[in-house]
Amino acid sequence: MISEFLPLRILLAGLGACALAALAQPKLETNLAAPPSRIIPVDRIVAVVNDEVITQNDLAERVALVVKQLQRQGGQLPPTDVLSRQILERMINDLLQVQLAKETGIKVDDASLDRTIERIAQENNLAMPDFRTALEKDGVKYPRFREDIRNEILLARLREREVENGIVVTDAEVDTEIARESREASSDSEFRLSHVLVLVPPQATPDQIEQRRRRALLALSELRRGTNFAQVAATYSDAPDATQGGSLGWRPSARLPSLFLDTIEKLQPGEVSDILRSPNGFHIVKLLEKRGKAATTGVQQTHVRYILLRAREGLSEGEARDRLAKLRQGIASGADFGELAKSNSEDSSAPKGGDLGWVAAGDTVPEFERVMNALKDNEVSQPIQTPFGWHLVQVLGRRSDELSDDRKRVAARQAIRARKADEAYQDWLRQSRDRAFVENRYDER
Repeated sequence: MISEFLPLRILLAGLGACALAALAQPKLETNLAAPPSRIIPVDRIVAVVNDEVITQNDLAERVALVVKQLQRQGGQLPPTDVLSRQILERMINDLLQVQLAKETGIKVDDASLDRTIERIAQENNLAMPDFRTALEKDGVKYPRFREDIRNEILLARLREREVENGIVVTDAEVDTEIARESREASSDSEFRLSHVLVLVPPQATPDQIEQRRRRALLALSELRRGTNFAQVAATYSDAPDATQGGSLGWRPSARLPSLFLDTIEKLQPGEVSDILRSPNGFHIVKLLEKRGKAATTGVQQTHVRYILLRAREGLSEGEARDRLAKLRQGIASGADFGELAKSNSEDSSAPKGGDLGWVAAGDTVPEFERVMNALKDNEVSQPIQTPFGWHLVQVLGRRSDELSDDRKRVAARQAIRARKADEAYQDWLRQSRDRAFVENRYDER
């Protein structure tokens, strides 16, 4: 079903225009007083975000998709009214971010969008026609899905520019992180978590803070009484993952703020924390599982070679793909991959037969890495497209190698950056919301 592979953020995105219609007045009989006209709205505005609106139909469509996903997860659903309010808040935040992205010139071209959609289909083992059929069966129109994916990419680029590019990680922080990871190397240091977040607005008054604290207490009391955590999260949490049951998935200790880490290390699987206070608000964390972290002293490496063709004048995208397909047929018939790379590849590795040597995770672009990781030794991929062009990829072998000091520092820096970015993004989103004109009309009937 489509909501099994549609990213939940996309399920929660909601853009649309108001559509109001009225029935015409009934024809009047002679000598009879005209009855009052009846205007029957077929849709209504439930929120205004700057100069755009979200309608009841937009909201109902998103609620229906989220309900399907929650039903597949099992457990009791929160009341429809509560769920609708939660989803509307996320739709408002997403629409606000899309507006900011467009205002500041962030764009997603059709070629990048098509590649992303094709990748989603491939990850679900579906050809594009089958993928579109699956969308339609779940009530998702393909043009709407396409624009939702475009908005998802916009949001990722906006976050990268506004938040992630401003993250600074010092050498001292890296040293501390490496030392901590060394101490935890043999301990349980990956955790599967769910959480509830009750946000506190910036510059909140004492009364506002107390109101939010009471809301967190209500959520905690529900959990103490045995209410399903997913239901409590969908009812009370302000986090983007609330309608996913508050699931954070598996997180290494490096990706967790110390506030969480200090608490969950004292919990047993299945236990729920007390209320935790952070600058963002009030948190409740549930530890679902914990496990030993994979060794940090080694790194998986892949020996890979490839042939690259770039579309250009005289060679279209389709022609580049077809030419690589013919080369692949030749390799299957016994032609030498290295020799074909020397005579055909447009990469600097061509003189070496396309050999990139041993590469590790993150050394290549994601599209290339996904295909490389899925190949068996000596297997040759189908033609694949990345931002650099069209490729044939062959894996020659794999190994686990000692992680160098340089790689340890890079990995530690990335972990710190990701942790800081998670926290900074929530702050940035709250500040952006405060600066915008947002009118929630959900309660206007």
